[in-house]
Amino acid sequence: MLVLNFTPFPELSTKRLKLRRITNEDAGEIFVHRSNQQMLRYLDRDPISSLDEAKQWIKMIDNGIDKDEYIAWGLTLKNEPKVIGTISVWNIKKEHHRAEIGYALHPDQQGKGLMQEALEAILDFGFKNMKLHSVEANVNPANAASIKLLEKNNFVREAYHRENYCHGGKFLDSAIYSLLSPL
Repeated sequence: MLVLNFTPFPELSTKRLKLRRITNEDAGEIFVHRSNQQMLRYLDRDPISSLDEAKQWIKMIDNGIDKDEYIAWGLTLKNEPKVIGTISVWNIKKEHHRAEIGYALHPDQQGKGLMQEALEAILDFGFKNMKLHSVEANVNPANAASIKLLEKNNFVREAYHRENYCHGGKFLDSAIYSLLSPL
């Protein structure tokens, strides 16, 4: 069984990014991201409607990190404090050494290879530090950019679920991609 410890919080960096803990000072950016229809387009979740909801989300993330249940990073460009996206390792199945990843990037920053850098960093962290055996991603099948990113990183489609969940009064499909540890 996995034993996780996210204390101290593991800050990561890439060529252009810093992956750091999300704080209440980031509530404004989190509100923008989690209420932006373009960012939510394939996430199939309702937008938040206030800065207080953004702070509640940050508090929920903090609680999960403090309990070693999951971990999420805010993505910033190096030397710029503004959060431009998030990436997380969550839905951790300790007994199976398996976790799910999730990510979102502000539309102004998409198409620049930034999420590729972030994904490489957290996969390295997940396999080497967390000792995961496999990582999965649950993707809206219409999200071609996300699927392309996963496939570029050797994720393989394991499943395609037809109308397996309901959002906004519509039944939607999902695709499950996974990657086994290269270690």
